[in-house]
Amino acid sequence: MSLKYSTTTADYLVWSDAMNLIRKLAKDGNYKMSLLIALGCFTGLRISDILALRWEQILSAEEFTIIEKKTGKKRVLRLNSQLQQHIQECYEQIQAIGLKAPILVSQKGTVFTIQRINVILKEIKRKYRLKVKNFSCHSLRKTFGRQVYNMNSENSELALVKLMELFNHSSLAITKRYLGLRQEEILQTYDVLSF
Repeated sequence: MSLKYSTTTADYLVWSDAMNLIRKLAKDGNYKMSLLIALGCFTGLRISDILALRWEQILSAEEFTIIEKKTGKKRVLRLNSQLQQHIQECYEQIQAIGLKAPILVSQKGTVFTIQRINVILKEIKRKYRLKVKNFSCHSLRKTFGRQVYNMNSENSELALVKLMELFNHSSLAITKRYLGLRQEEILQTYDVLSF
């Protein structure tokens, strides 16, 4: 949780590091966090929307629809076959109490809070020695955005337009700043100077 009037930032994970982390967490039996990170990285959902998901929405589903908590807007999401397989594996290992149950329930039987998830993610960062400065729930959404952008680098403007729509940003400039691209472009100005 951040202090009042302070600014917080979240940094993205390099995609290969995120995928390795998902696999390592599952291998170590931490299926809940493996699922959380997989859903965040593959869907770009905000943590509040992930925590509201129920098994019946995502289990054996190719697509599902949510109403985003922050914006109140309807969003249709598609789950690729690899993510569907991971969701199925996590469901079996977590042994959920039923299809109507939330996907991320703590040992106390309640849905995790965002603050608790952030504490857990900081512990994961330390344990798995992640190369990311500020790692929080929002890092997963940014990881999704950076990967979509990187995979469409031959047409980066189209990638930014897609992400602007997915993230419900009002302009491309906001999306670029969100992904940290604006700062990178500014800093690259120094790289072109030479003696």
